Amino acid sequence: MTVWFGYHMPTFTFPGVRSDGLFDHAATLAKAAEDAGFSLVTVMDHFYQIPGVGPETEPMLEAYSALAGLSQRTSRVRLGALVSGVTYRNPALLAKTVTTLDVLSEGRAVMGIGAAWNESEHEGYGFEFPRVGDRMDRLDEALTIIRAMFSEDRPSFDGRHYQIRDALNVPRPVQAGGPRIIVGGEGNNGRCGSRRSTPT
Repeated sequence: MTVWFGYHMPTFTFPGVRSDGLFDHAATLAKAAEDAGFSLVTVMDHFYQIPGVGPETEPMLEAYSALAGLSQRTSRVRLGALVSGVTYRNPALLAKTVTTLDVLSEGRAVMGIGAAWNESEHEGYGFEFPRVGDRMDRLDEALTIIRAMFSEDRPSFDGRHYQIRDALNVPRPVQAGGPRIIVGGEGNNGRCGSRRSTPT
């Protein structure tokens, strides 16, 4: 069983830091976490700030662009989104994105995914927000595709929600079998909260 001591960044709002300094400040925090002995640094995969942390109008960097940048400012700590909403990206594209992060970070990417819950973001960005059971079905199919994209040469999958045909994922992930997968969930409403690590 793998146990990681992680540092999560739920906000990009820092007192006295202007918009053009947000990433540099976040990178300083990530490097400090690495130097302090943390084994994992995560950011939220949200487009709006979430209730309980701040108003939705607070700054929010896109998760994978930010993680790509952090991969160049750190050298040891693992990096991932906690967690990506399954409705935000096609799962094959998400697998490609996380694979690219794994290559950029020289094998330090972690794949976080959940059923998504923030309806406001879906409405604002024009993403479909199906009922929770449908989102859970999508999560199951997405996990199958992502694992295949990480570990197989030309996978195909024909599901109810997603299909891939002889999909290429080159270059391959640096980590054998692909990055570890973290599945997020909380209760039966599909909201991502509690987490568990599952090997691919």
